[in-house]
This record gives sequence, C-alpha cells and structure tokens, in this order.
Amino acid sequence: MLLALIAYLGGVLTIVSPCILPVLPFVFARADQPFVKSGLPLLAGMALTFAAVATLAAVGGGWAVRANELGRIAALVLLAIFGVTLLVPSIADRLTQPIVALGDRLTQSAATEVRSGEKILSSFVLGIATGLLWAPCAGPILGLVLTGAALQGANAKTSLLLLAYAAGAATSLACALLIGGRVFAAMKRALGAGEWIRRGLGAAVLAGVAAIALGLDTGFLTRLSAAPTNALEQTLIDKATPQKPATTSIVMNDGAGSMMMMAAHHSAAATTLPVEGELPSLAGGTQWLNSPPLTPTDLRGKVVLVDFWTFSCINCLRTLPYVRAWAEKYKDKGLIVIGVHAPEFAFEKNIDNVRRAVRELGIAYPVAIDNDYAIWQGFNNEFWPAHYFIDAQGRIRHHHFGEGDYAESEKIIQQLLNEAGRTGQTGTIVKVSAGGAEAAPDMADVRSPETYIGYERTENFASTEDAIRNMPHVYALAPKLALNQWGLTGDWTIGGEHAALNARDGWITYRFHARDLHLVLGPGDGGKPVRFRILIDGQAPGANHGADVDASGSGTVTEQRLYQLVRQNGPVIDRTFEIQFLDPGVEAFAFTFG
Repeated sequence: MLLALIAYLGGVLTIVSPCILPVLPFVFARADQPFVKSGLPLLAGMALTFAAVATLAAVGGGWAVRANELGRIAALVLLAIFGVTLLVPSIADRLTQPIVALGDRLTQSAATEVRSGEKILSSFVLGIATGLLWAPCAGPILGLVLTGAALQGANAKTSLLLLAYAAGAATSLACALLIGGRVFAAMKRALGAGEWIRRGLGAAVLAGVAAIALGLDTGFLTRLSAAPTNALEQTLIDKATPQKPATTSIVMNDGAGSMMMMAAHHSAAATTLPVEGELPSLAGGTQWLNSPPLTPTDLRGKVVLVDFWTFSCINCLRTLPYVRAWAEKYKDKGLIVIGVHAPEFAFEKNIDNVRRAVRELGIAYPVAIDNDYAIWQGFNNEFWPAHYFIDAQGRIRHHHFGEGDYAESEKIIQQLLNEAGRTGQTGTIVKVSAGGAEAAPDMADVRSPETYIGYERTENFASTEDAIRNMPHVYALAPKLALNQWGLTGDWTIGGEHAALNARDGWITYRFHARDLHLVLGPGDGGKPVRFRILIDGQAPGANHGADVDASGSGTVTEQRLYQLVRQNGPVIDRTFEIQFLDPGVEAFAFTFG
C-alpha cells in the first residue's frame, strides 16, 4: 500500500516536469469540453494505456518495444489528424473520406466529433493515443517500479504500481484541465475568441506531434527535467523508507568497478563469534537445483554457508573457485553450502539459463532460485556476492560481502565446525588457481568502473548525441573518448537494461584502464548466434585476448552470460577497446573490469 502511494505521488509530481509538455496540447485541446464526457475519458485512456505498455516493456523485452513503436506511429497519425481538424475544420471531411473507405471508423469518430464533445468513446480513443506517446522521465520512483518489474516479472503488483503512477499524473493533469476549462470559457465570454483558441490548440497539438516524432520527449526534455523532479522524488522515497541502524563499513573497489561494502567483523582468530540472528526461512526459493528444497530444520546440526550470487556477476564468478573448494573439502565434515541465485538482469531469471550456468561452472552443491528475492529479503541482504556463515544451532555467526578475505572465511568455517564437535578442522587453507573470468583481478591497476549500457544506470555515454530511450536510432561515435567514456556506432535501440543491435555492423567502443575487460552479452530474442570481432587500439588483440575470443579477436555470442574479451599480458595502460558485431540481434548489458 505504501509503495502504491509513493508511486501515485511520483505521478503527481510529473506536472512540474518538462517531460509532461509533449502531452499537454492533447489534454488541453479538450479544455472547453465537459470534463466528465471529454477530459476524464481522455485521462483514463492515457493512464490505462501507459500502465499496460510500461508493464509489457519492462518485462517483455524487444518484442514489446517494437510493438509499442508501431503503436506510437499509429498514435502520431491519429493525433495529427486531430490537430488538423482543430486548426482547419473544413479539411476534416476530406481527410476522413479515405479513412472511411478503409473502414477506419474509429479514427473518423475521433476526427469528426472532436468539436462536439458528446461521445465519451472518441475522448477515450484519443487518451489511448496519448498514452502510447507519453514517455515520462524515469526518475527515482518510476525507475524503482520499472526495475522491480524487469527483475520480478509481470504480476498484479507491477501493474498496480504503474497504474498508480499514471493515475497520479492523470490527477494533476485533471486539476490543470479543470482550471484551464474555466479560463478558456471566461476568455470566450470576454473576447469571443473561441475560434482562435481552437486554432491555437490545433497548432499546439501539431507541434506536440512534431516534438514527439523528433524524439524531443525522450531526449532534451528528459535531460532538462532530471534535476528538480528527481530531487523531489528521492526525498519522497527517503522519507517513506525506514532507516537502518548505522554500521561501520569500508567502501572498496572490487576490480570490476562495482562497489563492495566490506562490513566490519570480528577476526577469525577470535575465540567466540557474535550471534547476528537466526537462519531465515528458505521457503521463498521458487526452485532448487542439485537438491530438494531445504529448510532450517533440515540444516540443524550442520554448519551452513549461504552464498548469494548471480551468474553474470564478475565478482561472484571470482569467488566461486573458493566456494566450490570449501564445499568439496568440508562436505564430509559437516558443512553444507547453499548457493542462492538472485538475478540482477531479467535473463538471469530464466531457469534454463541458471541450470546451464550451474552445470558449466561446476557447481555441485544445492542452489536455490530466488527470483522473487524472498530469501534475499529474509537475510536483509544488499550485495553480490554475500556470504553468511551459520552454526550448527541455526544461528548466523558471521557475514562477508564482496571478494577477498578467503583465508579468513575458511577459518570461520573451521571454527564453526569445531564448535559443532567436528574436532581437528583447524589447519590448512585451500589454495586456488583459477583461470578465465574466475581468475583473481589485478587490483593494483584497475581504473575503470563497472558500466551499465541500459539507460537506467548508465554513465559516461559518449556518442555524438544523447541516448534515445526505447527507440531505434543510428548512432555515431564521438571523435575522441576520454578515459572511461564509451559509445555506440550503428543502429541500436537502448532500453532500460541493455542496448539491442537492429542491423549488422554495429560497434561499441570503450576507453578503459584495467588488465581484464568483460562484457555481459546475449544473442537476443531469437537466440541466433551473433559473430563479433574485437580490436585493442585498432589492432587484433593477439596475446591480449580473453577467454571468449581468439588471437585474431573473433568470437561468437551464443548465450546470455558474461564474456571475457581482454586479458592483457603486458603493461596496463589506457587503451581503446572496440567490438564489432557482424550480425544483428545482440543485446549488450554491462562492462566489468579486473
């Protein structure tokens, strides 16, 4: 209920954002009509359509975006006709004749009855068209809702929150419409200017159609409105979110660029470890791999290591060799390792993808699929990877977030086994030598951060123009990239999570400083393999190629996962990475480094 209220208030705040400007002409074009029969149906159609399209786009991938593009084109045509009939009523009859001949009675109704305001249906239809065109700024509140939708899938809660957001926007627009209607009526009575007002509104509608067709609603206006509305929305979220107790923590760069929180904890050499809580329920796991579902009761008497991970996370991949080694070394001595797979990207919710990753990564211990984040929330977890150490009495005794401190973690396991009566466990520490993406990073020389390609979290985008959201667009690279800037070349559609290539010969270029470069990629909706080649400073990588390319720089995207593309053997300096996709359809999610 609280989230729905926050979403509603976030929608109300859109009235102060320039992002609402493109739809205002369509709304105010009916300001002089009866509100119940004209304005209210228009706003209802707008809110319902936006909620439906946003739900599909958040969870449906590229097909939903393409379907919405067709809807936007149809809506632009319908509203252009609407604007022309307002501007020049005599043209209405001529325009609607071919539409009638084609059987498009819906458009005829919207075009010829715009002045009468007598039928609710025509206003509702125009509201649907407006909803297809509306692209509100994705501030903190809308971003929170859309991210949750992408991770958790389509459900009643997602649609309710999006509808609440749209209803908030419709409420503020309704207030403006009611006030505007009174103003227009007063002007007509005082000046007899009704005809000129109607023509002015027709011109405004056509200007709005042109602005949307040119992408101004997702470009300039989005940038213009980011600061003031985002601050208001973030304040609203902060006020409504309970504050957690302050804890001592150290922020570290993990080598992939993402930020890990290394919480303060007791030394492994301590004779006693604090009790941090009880092992939460594991019932939220939607499916289990390598094991039947486990419960805290099943685990009583065992020492348990719970590892939160996801298969495209480079930090998680680099901890896996140690987790596998502990599971194997102590499996007959009372330790049970449970991997809790909590997805970051939507494709990581696909159970077949997780099953394949578990097999390819050699994970033999139980894995709980936590697509709904139920186990994650039970632990109040916030990080990938995160390790929780549970004693034989079912109590959480220690935790560790991020990479590193592997010897310390193994000593914790040994101490908890000794406490459980498994004596003689103190001693040797496993030695791990991993290759590929699982190899330890070169922490001393990483100056490039994790970089997301989808517009929801991206930074340092440096094509010649700003990203156009959810619309196909041909990009060109900026003439020169500074360190950690990146850009696209070719025909791409940039979505919230990823960018999808619409035609062959698309490029991504990144100026980086690190030994290793990884890129999370997928073959797209059809699953057809995508060939690619990489260049480092304009040359084939040679000995500096990663595990997923050869010395010539050639490789193929065959599945949705993290690909290691560069591992430098020589000095680590600023370099320019380029990847050219020889086939269309690839989806690019995020760069990581090490």
